[in-house]
Amino acid sequence: MEPVNIAEQVSDLESKPKRISFIPARIVASVLVSVFLIFYCYTIIDDAYYFYYPPFPLDYLGPTQDYPAVTIWSTVIACAGILLISLLLIWKVFKLKWRLVAVGSIVILIIGFSLILAFQRMALNNILEIHAEGISGEEVNLIFYEPFREDTRAKTLDEPSTLCLKDNLPRLDGATALYPLYASFARATYPEAHYSAYDLNSGIACSRTSVAFENLLDGEVDLIFLMGVSEAQRQQAEELGLELKLVPIGREAFVFFVNRQNSMTNLSVENVRDIYSGNITNWSDVGGENREILAYQRPETSGSQTMLKEIMGDMPIVEVPIENYYDEMMGMYRAVAYKNHKNALGYSFLYYIKDMIAEDKIKFLSIDGIEPTAANVASGAYPFAHDFYAITVVRQPATNAEAARAENTEKLLEWILGPQGQSLVEETGYVPLP
Repeated sequence: MEPVNIAEQVSDLESKPKRISFIPARIVASVLVSVFLIFYCYTIIDDAYYFYYPPFPLDYLGPTQDYPAVTIWSTVIACAGILLISLLLIWKVFKLKWRLVAVGSIVILIIGFSLILAFQRMALNNILEIHAEGISGEEVNLIFYEPFREDTRAKTLDEPSTLCLKDNLPRLDGATALYPLYASFARATYPEAHYSAYDLNSGIACSRTSVAFENLLDGEVDLIFLMGVSEAQRQQAEELGLELKLVPIGREAFVFFVNRQNSMTNLSVENVRDIYSGNITNWSDVGGENREILAYQRPETSGSQTMLKEIMGDMPIVEVPIENYYDEMMGMYRAVAYKNHKNALGYSFLYYIKDMIAEDKIKFLSIDGIEPTAANVASGAYPFAHDFYAITVVRQPATNAEAARAENTEKLLEWILGPQGQSLVEETGYVPLP
């Protein structure tokens, strides 16, 4: 039987009250550390959700596929490990040297995850900027809507067309969002041939709003399809002594959209005006989270910016940094859908986002509680319903060919406004005229 060391027992008894007195402090420390780490984990997952599980199409991600992916589960596991080690440190389960190792591990894990997250943000932002600038993946690929492509997405009449043009064909151009529609018109009324969407010489091309308008003024095309004409474009035509003829051929919803992670679902007309005039700059002022509103814009001559100006009326539109302007609609869409998912606001026309891009990454905001549906556009209930146009220039034909094309242009316009043309407007996804 081993001898009893009375001195050690007395020392233990004297130290117990002191150890017990540390228990409340350790409990408080454990709670504080747990709350901090839970908040840290939540913040990373919440703010970087799209950087962990990016919903981008793989062909959109490009070079970022080479970067190591950090998953949400790895973040949770790492934070749980840090929490466990922290608790063991607080309760002094380890000896001193192992506690020092644990502290070092915690520091390395936190710094490592922060650096990986920063590099992923940088890499993805670089790719997003490249796409936003239109260097690659510029817009919706319009070749799939070419009139006589074998698997074309252009719509087809259910019956023979009452108009069949054989020669002296009107040369068509227009906005990206309207190309599927006028490609459908051509499919019904033009002779079968290869009409390249990106070759103006093909006769049925898409140069986008501003260039298409220039082509019309220059006499390169006979008929263009646009969402509207800006005041600057009207003045340009007047200075050249040209008379524009705008023929409404259908109606469309001008929509404002946010990322699905944004809690907003509705804005009033006044909210929109206040945001784009710079009077409101935080989502909390319109019922959302306490985040800055990053309201993107388009160039002055784009169809969507023309519509925004119409909505603003006499209120001036606030100037934004050049990096917040997007020459292409796809750039704005991608920025809202993938880049600034918490605070970005964009705008476009409904068909372009809903049918041509057809991704479930954003949500359309209702305006004054009214959703941008076809029924609400047709009834006039949706505040930002808008006519779109087939546009020609009134000019004296210089040759017989020009006179014949002008005559066929009028025939085509008449057909578009008739039952077959309007049925294609509806079939494509727009709202026909009442």
